Amino acid sequence: MLWIVEGTTSMQLVEFLAPHFHFVSDPTAWVALLTLVVLEIVLGIDNLIFISILTNKLPEAQRARARRLGISAALVMRLVLLATISIIVQLTTPVFTAFGHGFSWRDLILIAGGLFLVWKATKEIHHTVDPQDHQDTMVGTLQMSLAGAIFQILLLDLVFSIDSIITAVGMTDEIAIMYIAVIVAVSVMMLAATPLANFIARNPSIVMLALGFLLMIGMTLIADGMGYHVPKGYIYAAMGFSALVEGLNMLARNRRRQRSGDEH
Repeated sequence: MLWIVEGTTSMQLVEFLAPHFHFVSDPTAWVALLTLVVLEIVLGIDNLIFISILTNKLPEAQRARARRLGISAALVMRLVLLATISIIVQLTTPVFTAFGHGFSWRDLILIAGGLFLVWKATKEIHHTVDPQDHQDTMVGTLQMSLAGAIFQILLLDLVFSIDSIITAVGMTDEIAIMYIAVIVAVSVMMLAATPLANFIARNPSIVMLALGFLLMIGMTLIADGMGYHVPKGYIYAAMGFSALVEGLNMLARNRRRQRSGDEH
């Protein structure tokens, strides 16, 4: 009897899921899935940099936990937003007009998130460069509570999640593809979070570069919300070029230290 119940349940599950996975036999759907996965991973870089920098301010014992909680919250938030996708799509409808631009709820959320990022990055840059406050740096002794870090991560998760879901809607109409892409992208973020955070913590010069990225991303969000769309390719090309230059600087510094050690 148990086998029959289990078999019936499995059949019901298959019948329920079948309409949502009819795309498996469509090659164009697989191309859309791969493209969306890559796009979601790239869009997640912004969120990952913020999480890595913010959690490095926590006591070392709490950092990994905060990253897991923050990224898990991002996954839950995006899945919930996908479940209410009809509402999310309506967020692009203008609710009022000012300065010749129709502002939607998405625009207002992007502007608020951009302002928060600009404020946060500017504050941390000040902590890093102020010679009278040199201990209060991202890699110094300033620490925040775990709850405070998670709260700030959740705020940016909301902004990046809405932008991510709206991007997904523009790529495909298949809700299953959107779910798979989001789950894969957030899983990659989970795997990359700790190595990225450790790399930033070991290289203080990277902190300033990452804060500059956050400042640029914040300004981009504000511009997007104001109706001035900046192609994401330009942003990531600038970030990639800056990272390449900093990588060459790090390589040069390491070579100089090696030569200095050999001479002594």
